[in-house]
Order: sequence, then structure tokens, then C-alpha cells
Amino acid sequence: MELEVRHLRVLCAIADAGSLHRAARQLGMSQPSLTTQLRRIENTLGGELFLRERTGCRPTPLGRSVLSRARPLIDGMSALLTETRAAVARGLDDRRLRIGSTASRALAGWLRRLRQRLPDGMDLSLHMNVSANVLLRMVAAGHLDVAFVHEVEGCPLLVPDGLPRHVLVEREPQFISMARDHPAAADPVVDLTDLAEDRWMVDPTVDGEWDGLRRVLAAAGIDPPVLHADYHTAASLIVVGEAIAPCQPTSGPREDMAIRPLRGDPLAVRLLLYRRPGADTEMHALLYAELAAAYREAALRAAPYRQWLLRNKSPLLHAPAA
Repeated sequence: MELEVRHLRVLCAIADAGSLHRAARQLGMSQPSLTTQLRRIENTLGGELFLRERTGCRPTPLGRSVLSRARPLIDGMSALLTETRAAVARGLDDRRLRIGSTASRALAGWLRRLRQRLPDGMDLSLHMNVSANVLLRMVAAGHLDVAFVHEVEGCPLLVPDGLPRHVLVEREPQFISMARDHPAAADPVVDLTDLAEDRWMVDPTVDGEWDGLRRVLAAAGIDPPVLHADYHTAASLIVVGEAIAPCQPTSGPREDMAIRPLRGDPLAVRLLLYRRPGADTEMHALLYAELAAAYREAALRAAPYRQWLLRNKSPLLHAPAA
């Protein structure tokens, strides 16, 4: 019989367990099978490796000598397997990009730009979730490479330790969507107090959304009725005048809906890009640059937001140098 690494693992297991019975249980085999294998190993090496005693077994001088050489070999093999598997995983990661995102009008442009810039054959996948915290946990666990999320002002995200981030927009104002014939739609900017009698809709499954709105309404001294629903449902109620809702300023124009900024911009979010620890920094720089360009495109397409950017002399109005 030729001695193999698996035989050395058996010897180490017996020595660590201190008995054939316990070692057999740890190895998932019967004690007679382990005893037979130990005899074959001893026959191959030409000497007894363990003394069988009533309380267990202990290595002989030959056994101690073999074990002292076996353990480094086993550790080296374990390291070889770990490093090889990591190298394979890195190779797979080089051919795929797993993106997570909360809802954003910039998303389509970002993906289009990435497909034009990424190497041929790279697999690009997208995972959408209303919860930024869920996406960040997926990045930390290695299930996503990056996550583009928003953080509601006053409601910090639960960010796992060690996640590198890049701030896309420090403070993005949230606008209000309402029916086209809503009285407040006649003005380019709306006061919160003008909406005190309206039914507001908010999606409570979006991290921080309800808490952020409740804080702003309380600060304005108004207590309007609030409905909880997803924003797809909200849209059908908004267009018939049954509700109003916060919305992203990049929201596209609709003939049956008006989108207006709030005076003083009391509602806001921060837009953030998080990446997996240890991810390629050059790739992350590309991801961020293309996201910034896609967001700028979306911002300038939305007329109310473009006017807001002009009033506030935003640097988004100027394309970055190539």
C-alpha cells in the first residue's frame, strides 16, 4: 500500500482523539474499519505507531516521529486547496459582476454604459430590492459585488463593518408627485402646508422611508392621513387625485401626473455606492464613473429636477472632464 495524505489524516485524528473509538466517530467510520486501516499503515511503515491501552491509545516513539512530519504535510495540503479554490473564485469573479440596487431612474443608463465598457464575455447580473440594508448584507456576505442604495436623511443605514463606499450625491431632494389638476401643481415649488389635507402614500418596506417622512411632517406641524402601499399602487391613486407621494427628482414626466419640488427641500436622501471588501479598485472606479454619468443624464432629462439644479447652481449641470 502506498502512503497517502488521507492516511496521515487518520494518524493525526487518532493522536488528537486519544482513542480509536473517538477517532472513528470523528472520521465517520466504524472502529473495526479504522483499526484495519491503522494496521495497514503500520505494515507499510514497518512498525507500531500507537500503543493500545485500556484508557485509549498513545503514539509510540515511531508514531511521534511520523506525526511530527505528517502534520506540516497536512497543513500544506490544506493551504494548497484553500489558495487554489480562492484563485478559481477570483477567476470566476473576473468574468462576472453582480450588482444590487434600490430603485433608481439612473439604473438603466448605468447598465447600458457598463455593457459597453466591460470586457467581452463578462456576465452582468442585477438584483433589485426595496431594502438597502438587505443589499448591504448581501455585499458583506459576498453575494453581490456592489450595491447602489439610498439613505433617507435622519435614518442611517445599518452598514456592515468593512464595506468601502463612495458617495454619489450627498443630498438629493425628494419631490412630490400629485395629480395634474391638483391645486398645488399650478406652482413650480410647493409648500408642505399646502399638502396638509392630502392623503400621503409611503412604502413602509423601504428602509427609513416612513420614519423620514413622519419626521418631516411632524417638524412642519402637520398630521395628514398616511396610507401604506408600494409606489406602483400609489401611482394609480395619485393620478385620480386620491393621494400624493414623495418621489425621486429624476422621475420621468407623465401626462397624468405632476412632479414638484418642496420648498426648502425638507425631504432628502444620500445616494451611495458600496463595494465588496477586496474587490478590484479599478473596476470600482469604472463602476462609479459610469454611475455618475448615468445619474447626470437622468437628472438633466427630468425638467423639474433640471430647473432645481439651475436654481441651486449644482455642479451636476457641468459634465466632468474626460
